[in-house]
Amino acid sequence: MAGTVHCSIVSAEQEVFSGDVASVVATGTLGELGIHPGHTALLSGIKAGPVRLVMEDGSEEIFFASGGFIEVQPTAITILADTAMRGDDIDEVQAEAARQQAERELADQKSDFDFSRVQANLQDQAAMLRTVRKMREGR
Repeated sequence: MAGTVHCSIVSAEQEVFSGDVASVVATGTLGELGIHPGHTALLSGIKAGPVRLVMEDGSEEIFFASGGFIEVQPTAITILADTAMRGDDIDEVQAEAARQQAERELADQKSDFDFSRVQANLQDQAAMLRTVRKMREGR
C-alpha cells in the first residue's frame, strides 16, 4: 500500500505493535516528529511519553514508550524502548500513586537515596500520565 508504512514498537520484553500505519507521531530528543510514508531515513532518540499511530482508516492508537530510539527507513519505522505498552494498558491510578511516591522520596532524601533512580521513575510515571491524558483527549 502506498499510503502506509510498516511500523514496529519493540520493548526489551516483547514486540508491542507490528502493522501498517499512515503516520507516527512521537517526541524526539530535538522536538516533535511526524513520520509519514516516504519519509527520509532517520535515527533519533525519543523522549518518554506517548507515541501516536494513525491508521490508514484515520483511527488512532496511542502507546507509551519510556524513551529509546526511532529508526525510519524507506519501508519501515521501528521504535525501540526499554518499556513500551499500549496506552489502554496503563493503570492511571497506579501511575499517579507511583508518581506521588517518587515525589515523596525526592522530598525526603535519606542517606541511601538513589536520586537518579527516583528521578527516572518520576519522569516515567509523569510520561505515562501524559499518555493516558492524550488518549482521553482523542476520545
